This record gives sequence, C-alpha cells and structure tokens, in this order.
Amino acid sequence: MAQTLTVLRLDLPPTLARTLCSTNAVESMTGIRREHSKNLKRWPDAQMALRWCAAGMVQASKQFRRVNGHLHLPALRAALERHVANETVDAHCNTQDVSAA
Repeated sequence: MAQTLTVLRLDLPPTLARTLCSTNAVESMTGIRREHSKNLKRWPDAQMALRWCAAGMVQASKQFRRVNGHLHLPALRAALERHVANETVDAHCNTQDVSAA
C-alpha cells in the first residue's frame, strides 16, 4: 500500500504508474527462476544456491520486454530527485531515550 501511495505522490504519467504499481514483472522473473532450478533437490551450500538463483535471473532477463511507459522514465528520475531533495532526514532521530511502560 505504501509503495502505491508513493507512486501516486510522485505524480507519474498513468502508463508508467500502472506498470510500477504492478508486481507482474517481479513475479514473472521469480517464476522463470524457479522453473530454471526446479530439478535441483539438494544444495551443497548457500553459495551454490545463490549461483543458481543468479543463473535463473539471467535466463529470465532474456525474456524481458520493454517496460510499458518507458518513454516516461526521465520523468520518474526527475520526480525521484525532487522527492529526495525535499526529504529532510534528522541525523539525531535515533538518539532519543525510550522507556518501556
């Protein structure tokens, strides 16, 4: 929900906003990665699992198409830069004493 509100707050063109509000691209990549490594039952270590995951993502990237609204990506960059420039971060926000009741 927060991500959707962020997309709305950035005031992006509708085509790009619709693409960014959807999880279809991530789900597609995850499905292709899962299909790529479905026959592996035992992983010798975590490094091997990471390598197979990366290999599956490379395989998925071959099937990626152009992002709907790709012509508006410069507008997204400008909106993100404005958002970051307007954001004020207090460096001392985590130094407050908190007492439990």
